[in-house]
Amino acid sequence: MFSIQTKTRPRLLFLILSVAIILLVVGFNLGKYNIALAQSDQFPQLQSTSRDQAILQFQMQFCGMNSTQNSNSFVTEYLLLQKCEMPLGILADNDSVWYISTKLGHLGKLNTMDKNIQEFTIPVWDSRSRPTDISQTWDIKSDSKGNIWFTDEKQNGIWRYEQDINSFSFFPIPERPSAFGTIYPVSIVFNEDDIYLAGIRSKSLWFANVSDLKNNSSEGISNISLPLSSFKGIDPDLVSTGSIEIDKDRNVLWISVLAFAVKGQLFKFDISSRTFTTYDLPPHLDSPVGIAIDKKGNPWVTDHGTSIFFMVNSTNGKVTEYSTSPLLISSANGPNVSGDTLPYWIKMDPAGNLWFNEHVGNKLARFNNTDGTLVEYRIPTQNKFMPPGISNTLQFSIGKNNQIWFSEWTENKLGMLNGSKALPFVVDTSTTEYTAKKGETIEIPLVISAIDKVNIKMIASSTFTKTGSFGNSTFSFSQESFSMNSGETKNITFLVTPSNDLAIGDYTIMIGAENNEVSYLDSIKVHIS
Repeated sequence: MFSIQTKTRPRLLFLILSVAIILLVVGFNLGKYNIALAQSDQFPQLQSTSRDQAILQFQMQFCGMNSTQNSNSFVTEYLLLQKCEMPLGILADNDSVWYISTKLGHLGKLNTMDKNIQEFTIPVWDSRSRPTDISQTWDIKSDSKGNIWFTDEKQNGIWRYEQDINSFSFFPIPERPSAFGTIYPVSIVFNEDDIYLAGIRSKSLWFANVSDLKNNSSEGISNISLPLSSFKGIDPDLVSTGSIEIDKDRNVLWISVLAFAVKGQLFKFDISSRTFTTYDLPPHLDSPVGIAIDKKGNPWVTDHGTSIFFMVNSTNGKVTEYSTSPLLISSANGPNVSGDTLPYWIKMDPAGNLWFNEHVGNKLARFNNTDGTLVEYRIPTQNKFMPPGISNTLQFSIGKNNQIWFSEWTENKLGMLNGSKALPFVVDTSTTEYTAKKGETIEIPLVISAIDKVNIKMIASSTFTKTGSFGNSTFSFSQESFSMNSGETKNITFLVTPSNDLAIGDYTIMIGAENNEVSYLDSIKVHIS
């Protein structure tokens, strides 16, 4: 069951958009750039247009009005029921996939068995009556009773949907920063009956016991201030919370905090003692957002200002970096585009693999932190109105049978990646650690094994730079591209010469191959002396 409200009210049209989602992608140079998640602002292209033109431009860029249901060997897409849903938060829960329409204010439920969709109208959602308005909902979680919880940017709170009685409750956060009007709730986790919340615009960790919450009331919601002394001297409006994740085995929360493109930091919060431990990050990792915790209690983090994802040793604070494959989109807008892939959110599957989405890379990626292999899956949709031509796959959830469900925010679609499907080829290296001096060439042998008939292109990236490029260092393959038959193997040599201006230290080189649907890379540890 679902209902849609179509009544509109004449008003000044503002396009409320996420800075990271939109302004960063289209390349605007922002002097005050908040975090790689969100900042309400007017979209410059619309300021001088008429009302009708503004609505038309909004619909062209963000509504997926002419979206098609694309697919490839690994990804299947599903069109949503209504026009311009702008789905964002998503949760794969048993045989259901829940999502939020940030434009129309629906809680949607897709049945993974028959693919039927139901939509439930959220009681209050102002964007329904405002042609170019949205309320970003980044996180959806279920509690032990099967209730669905989700964040609400504009109304500054969290919602609970009780399936048994088909009822919504809303709990506003008792803080509204004067500069923004909302703490912009972004991330929620449960610890038994306690709920913890992070807000992009808040400098606090918020929490409550679910039994103390009352509908349309802030009663029972408390906060703990974050220890932000190391951000002193940075414009407070730039300092933001990225997300939170819970390590139930150790009874701690991990929190990412950043002044986007200026400084990043992690906090570990001991729930029992209510004390914080601070973890500093290298200066170039200044935009940490997503967090996942491995079986050893180490946080894995995506940096949404670079092409880097990294692990922090929770015992000694040492940071180990990895890079995605190079960004090289055969753009829907013309020439190939290079730059940062912008890894965004990261989660761990039951087998211990890490999954993350590459916002501008237009991929979903799986990293095996045991053998150091990275597999990236291309999203088959490219939107020519979203430079450089991306689907805005902004959130995802790990479902049953290794199915990865994701939302395509500007395409009016959900997608499903079959993570169990066999890959068409694999890459193997006999040695995964090297030591070399600057200016000294390293020779790394690779073996490509084809499972299917495939056309291969060799690829490489590194943590020499934050974009994943090699900077002034040089590299080459003995063969760049070739075709392979099923069952065939091929030996390839990779040569890399670290430049003389590369700092002494530990780096990671990612070496592998790709076709038009998937890439497979091995990680090689390199110590430069």
